Amino acid sequence: MITFLASIVILVAAYFTYGKYIEKLFGPAESRKTPAYANRDGIDFVPMNKHKNAMIQLLNIAGTGPIFGPIMGALYGPVAFLWIVLGSIFAGAVHDYLTGMISIRNKGAHIPELAGKFLGQASKHVVNFFALLLLLLVGTVFVTTPASLLSILMDGKVAVGVLIGVIFVYYFLSTVLPIDKIIGRLYPYFGAILLLGTFGVGIGLLFSDYKIPELSLTNMHPGNLPIFPILFFTITCGALSGFHATQSPIISRTTQNESQGRYIFYGMMIAEAIIAMIWAAAAMSIFDGQSLSGLISSGTPSAVVNEVSMTLLGAVGGTIAVLGAIVLPITSGDTAFRAARSIIADYIKLDQQKIMKRLIIAVPLFAISLILTQIDFNLLWRYFSWANQATASIALWIATMYLYIQGKNYLVSMAPAVFITYMVFVYILNQKIGFNLDLNVSYIIGIFLTAAIIGMFYAKARQNRVNDVKTSVVVE
Repeated sequence: MITFLASIVILVAAYFTYGKYIEKLFGPAESRKTPAYANRDGIDFVPMNKHKNAMIQLLNIAGTGPIFGPIMGALYGPVAFLWIVLGSIFAGAVHDYLTGMISIRNKGAHIPELAGKFLGQASKHVVNFFALLLLLLVGTVFVTTPASLLSILMDGKVAVGVLIGVIFVYYFLSTVLPIDKIIGRLYPYFGAILLLGTFGVGIGLLFSDYKIPELSLTNMHPGNLPIFPILFFTITCGALSGFHATQSPIISRTTQNESQGRYIFYGMMIAEAIIAMIWAAAAMSIFDGQSLSGLISSGTPSAVVNEVSMTLLGAVGGTIAVLGAIVLPITSGDTAFRAARSIIADYIKLDQQKIMKRLIIAVPLFAISLILTQIDFNLLWRYFSWANQATASIALWIATMYLYIQGKNYLVSMAPAVFITYMVFVYILNQKIGFNLDLNVSYIIGIFLTAAIIGMFYAKARQNRVNDVKTSVVVE
């Protein structure tokens, strides 16, 4: 229990210390007009208050990630706590804050546009592919996942197919209507359900007879899967996730003032890490590795969520906690499609003020997603974690380039960028979905490939300085 409580304290303290340092390093300008006002269109660029933006950001970035990921990560034992705490403070929250703030400084640009400006036009096309793939997969899975959870909650009285249809309708409306009409109005209520259920699980765990294990560096995975690199692809949301880079620009378009950025971007990543800590601790405390692995295999992490919630909180409280777990994928699925529409619109330079222009993009997106729900795309989904962390590495390199050009301490983003880039290479080299090389060989090749990326970064950085990108790109 000491490890768990100390981790929560460290996470909260980091918001006021390291988060403050990152904010000061970036240098928000309160007098600067944000895209919410400068580009106000009543659709995507709409000023909303700080607390509403923060809640939308938390629900956008969360999905089932900070619940399902930590439950899977709990198989490794308490070493997972280290990645959640250190990863969120020094990687995830830095990633989210800088992505959101750089987007604000660049007219609410999404990650492909930022990649094109800071890393070159070739990067723009690559990131555009990764981002759209991520968003389509997330949007589709986050239709079926909450539908399955709702069906379990209703004892199968409502068919999963019917629930999928209802969720699809909600997603479509959330994608094409102005952001303040549905998302802005419903998210505060969704957020209340999430927080009530999650903190109910945390408090229930603290006052239960279950013992939260203390920190150990021992790998306890029953399948003996290696911590490096697989843990960093198991727990993404809750530590570091490239999906967040597709979501933060949505809120960069509704933020009223740059000074609110630390609360909205850095703060909500810390909140997500606390959610991850609670679910990881609950899974480790209630189950041993073998029983947890068996339950996941037989019923997916959804079964663990249901078991933990009902065990700790009973029927009523457990239902609220499960509803909180249902809220997460729904509130990421809707903004996944919204972000995809926005990214495509930016890419093909199609104004989104008129409803017909939004429908031109949204209808094909949902048609593709509907097709994906009818086929087995497990093979494609296996690449999701890798593509997700590859996107995170690109977003961190963008942030690093921004800080480098500004003459600021770029090591705060470069250090996590190098780390996750190395993990991305090792993972794809070693895994069967990649090159299936020996792990030790993958470690060695990964070093050389990462070194090559660092060299490419400095070459591009020198070129940017020569071309005076600081004035032509960064300060728009």
